[in-house]
Amino acid sequence: CPPANQERFANGKLVTVQFHPSAQVVMTAGHDRSVSLFQVKSLSLNPKIQSIYLESFPIYKARFSVDGEQVIATGTHHSMFFVYDMVAGTIIPIPKVRGVEEKFLRNFELSPDGSFMLLIGTSGYLHLLSMKTKELISTMKVNGRCTACAFTPDSSKIYSYSKEGEVFIWDVRSRKCLHKFEDEGSLEGKCFAVSKNNQYVACGSSSGVVNLYTTDTCLKEKHPKPVKAIMNLVTSATCVTFNPTTEILAVASRDTDEAVKLV
Repeated sequence: CPPANQERFANGKLVTVQFHPSAQVVMTAGHDRSVSLFQVKSLSLNPKIQSIYLESFPIYKARFSVDGEQVIATGTHHSMFFVYDMVAGTIIPIPKVRGVEEKFLRNFELSPDGSFMLLIGTSGYLHLLSMKTKELISTMKVNGRCTACAFTPDSSKIYSYSKEGEVFIWDVRSRKCLHKFEDEGSLEGKCFAVSKNNQYVACGSSSGVVNLYTTDTCLKEKHPKPVKAIMNLVTSATCVTFNPTTEILAVASRDTDEAVKLV
């Protein structure tokens, strides 16, 4: 296959590559302050649909909304974020979310049902926003610093993974902490994923070890035993993700070249 973005290579680091939820489109975004959309067409050509330039806004993360009608982008050093309305073709700045006192807004997650946006703040704060209005619903707090979060496939719970290797499980409706468990042997939590069928969770740490647990044990036990510890990465695990049918787990580290393993 040719490069997906061959009609417009980025001038800086790419931070996001994501397929559109329903159309034959792939998005790239990165430090060159732009979001580009390409049509995934054939083995020879992927024409560029458009590029959106956000002035003096190097992008930290960009994601399609669940319905595929919006792109949300956060910056590397900003407390604001942008929403690109793909239907209207307009860029909407969200300058300040009332009630969210954060110097930088970088990492976020979107709930699978399209209702919520979760902003991962500093000092362990998690801010739950309405996806429709982008207004604050509630704030939760974990001990230490939160490094990664994930919604369960039915959007009823949130897992938040702390730098200290603890995982807190929250009820989205009541915003109460239902349970917490310790990721075995984790010196520093880095990345987290829940499988689409809600059977497994994966915790990736700074040592490069990725622990795979069954969700049942995570909800009941304080010190669950991993079904498998994946030791293939030698540098910090920075990305874990399941394929849609929960048959493959991809683990990767951005700290060294070609450090991607499929389990």
